[in-house]
Amino acid sequence: MPKPTPEGKPVRSRTRRTLAAALATAALAALTGTASGAAAPEAAAAAQRHACSPHVSVRGYSDALDKTTYGGVPVAGLSALAQDTDGRIAALSDRSALFSLDIRRHGGTLSPRTAGVVPLADENGAPLDSEGLVVDRRDGSRLVSSETEPSIRRYARDGTLTGRLPVPRMLRVAPEGRARHNQTFEGLTAAGPGRRTLVAAMEGPLEGDGTDARGRPLLRFQSWRNGALSAQWGYPADPGLGAAETAATRDGRLLVLERGYEPGKGNTIRLYLADPRRAHDVRDVRRLTDRTVGRPVGKRLLADLGDCPDLGASHPGDQANPLLDNVEGMAVVGRRVLLVSDDNQSAKQVTRLYELKVRLPHR
Repeated sequence: MPKPTPEGKPVRSRTRRTLAAALATAALAALTGTASGAAAPEAAAAAQRHACSPHVSVRGYSDALDKTTYGGVPVAGLSALAQDTDGRIAALSDRSALFSLDIRRHGGTLSPRTAGVVPLADENGAPLDSEGLVVDRRDGSRLVSSETEPSIRRYARDGTLTGRLPVPRMLRVAPEGRARHNQTFEGLTAAGPGRRTLVAAMEGPLEGDGTDARGRPLLRFQSWRNGALSAQWGYPADPGLGAAETAATRDGRLLVLERGYEPGKGNTIRLYLADPRRAHDVRDVRRLTDRTVGRPVGKRLLADLGDCPDLGASHPGDQANPLLDNVEGMAVVGRRVLLVSDDNQSAKQVTRLYELKVRLPHR
């Protein structure tokens, strides 16, 4: 569940967003498949208008889901996205509901439509604080993280609970473990060959864990291989930000969404490319510091989404860039990256769907 996290860094100005867009024109023209000849200048100009950085452009957004219901259930609190086996997008609400979305483009406009909903519950029939989602492409089952304990449960397509994965004691919420309340498994993705490695991102650091040499808090990313506990890595988050979501790329790297909030200025949302493949396993390291973490997960900034053009968007709350909101969910769908914001069922926030084009740098 989201929470205000003062991050103490001003959101970038419109001038910087314009400059970033201009610098990104050439790279984004190649990314978006610019035609040659007379169409090239027009396509390049269009790419510039949508550029957030040399690596990321925002193709569009939609507020069509905002403050809607389906079958009497509010389509709100969306915290995770995943491509389903039927081609639709599964959207997880932190209100313990799993929606099915049909997302298309009509006349160049992003057009999402809710097509179904399945309620979720724990072993006692109680609702979850559901935050992360993976769809197992082998059988269509759903892996859902809850940050209450934290936990990862497996559900059939109809919402029947079928199993639960083990969680290391240190990652459990105090007093049983060292995790802070509301700072646990916020992100979840399947990575590696056959998507058999599950990776969960802790939103915040454990009690007693420290920072790297640059003063960045060290979070823990936990992995499972074929359902069994596997490596754990240290991830250096930007000061004041937490890991809101992660999504695997085809080559084993991870897209990591870092998020923060500052009253009066709104959200800071940064998209990083992270590489855990050479990171040291820290599952037996009790206290993470710059000396004990070994080699942490490497990361590279792809874009600060505050630098994206606002595309004429409006916002009912305080956002330096009105395009932004409390972005929590992310899914890689072909060459697109979809994002969704969690409105917390607040009149001052928006359930907003975004479509990005992302060009990954070489290793």
